[in-house]
Amino acid sequence: MNEISRRRVVAGIAAGLPLAMVLADPKLAHAAASKLRTVRIHGPGGKLISAALAKPKAKKAPAVLLVHEWWGLNDQIKAVAAEFANQGYLALAIDLYGGKAAADGDRDGAKALMQTVTAESGEGITAAWLDWLRTVKSVSGKIGTVGWCFGGGWSLNASIVRPAEATVIYYGRVNRKAADLAKLKGPVLGHFALKDQNINKPMVEGFEAEMKKAGKTFTTHWYDADHAFANPTGARYNEPDAKLAWERTTAFFKKHLA
Repeated sequence: MNEISRRRVVAGIAAGLPLAMVLADPKLAHAAASKLRTVRIHGPGGKLISAALAKPKAKKAPAVLLVHEWWGLNDQIKAVAAEFANQGYLALAIDLYGGKAAADGDRDGAKALMQTVTAESGEGITAAWLDWLRTVKSVSGKIGTVGWCFGGGWSLNASIVRPAEATVIYYGRVNRKAADLAKLKGPVLGHFALKDQNINKPMVEGFEAEMKKAGKTFTTHWYDADHAFANPTGARYNEPDAKLAWERTTAFFKKHLA
């Protein structure tokens, strides 16, 4: 893709090309991702950490922190951040893998990268970025978190470590206890799949019970789909359910962050 073509594609994305179409096409996803800029700050132990930032047109806006799947911070996640910016949010897609990412379909590589993230390192990185967002003058003061799969669990963890105004979980691990959940500030929205063998009914129902103990608000949506149903590049992609989950996510953020 030459520079002129790339600019036209980016212009098309900004004009409202459906997000699912962008995510399913590597060239479109890359074009959307190219709009983001890399930002770096000092994280745990003074080590530099990086993230991809997408800014909205508005001079002041709420922020959304995005946490990637186990594949790492790739063009798909950056493209979602670009879409959040199109919708009026300052979107920050953080990197928990220190610049590394697994190739498409490399499950062993993704698993190995995921295992490098400890509770301490993940909490340190998410806390550092949420603290940073609170200092950004163009952020209106409200912040939401969202993540998918591995990142879904870390969306929740991030909001426990540093209070956020809204939290969205896409089929992420939610085995946290009421004592931890009491630290949450805003409501939580969860998208889960009935055919998911790991992030399953017993886990989510246990989470619902713990959220109730903690006196926190949790809205659960179940879909007749499998794990990773919202990823258009995967074999388990379920278009109608992904569309509905996205509509619910954007409505949730609009309600609690706008």
